[in-house]
Amino acid sequence: MSARLLPMASPAAVALAPGVWRIPTLGRSMINSYALVDDDGSVTLVDCGVTRAPARIVRGLAAIGKQPADVTRIVLTHAHPDHAGGAAEMARRTGAPVAAHAADAPYAESGRPPAGDPTGTAGRLLSRLAGGRFPAVEVSQPLADGDLLDVAGGLRVLHTPGHSPGHVSLLHEPTRVLVTGDALFNVAGIRWPVRAFCSDFRLTQRSAHVLGEADYDVAAFTHGPEITDRAREQVRGFLARLT
Repeated sequence: MSARLLPMASPAAVALAPGVWRIPTLGRSMINSYALVDDDGSVTLVDCGVTRAPARIVRGLAAIGKQPADVTRIVLTHAHPDHAGGAAEMARRTGAPVAAHAADAPYAESGRPPAGDPTGTAGRLLSRLAGGRFPAVEVSQPLADGDLLDVAGGLRVLHTPGHSPGHVSLLHEPTRVLVTGDALFNVAGIRWPVRAFCSDFRLTQRSAHVLGEADYDVAAFTHGPEITDRAREQVRGFLARLT
């Protein structure tokens, strides 16, 4: 009798660089959060997945020897339910303040994502639907392009609007890890986010040039696995197709 092959379990946390971890919150890498650990042991969370994701985030923290009480800041790349859905619960569990770009803060605080791209039929339809809501969360720190957050040696805010008005990517300068957010996906290769879920798909494409100009070694995606081999060159190659 042949042995039955069982599916590999999703890792609770994946090390990307010293003090930088990817925490899968759906599947092995379908939706990802990130944990950045400072020298004093405190943790900054980047994104909180869907509403049910906190249990997996806590499991990921435990895998790196941390617990919710160690989390001192939550940063949202944008106010969509698959990134901000678990933020209210994680804020409750940790007592940590939440940061998001000023243009997305009203959506996080209302629990309703921005409207989809009005130039596409699917985007217009999604904009009319009442779905997509998530637990509202207070944003106590509005972010702006170029901000350098005091996170594990310096986390640079890169405003990459289009997927949402206040969408940001985040560059951890000490380890040269770039968290793209939903500016780009890495699902069966680098690709654009789904147009229907962008506020302005063309702006998404235009603002992504920032990701080609930044300096990094690892590209970490909120949808899909990281790229560690020639990451910047691969991102720039993808973006070059626009020209």
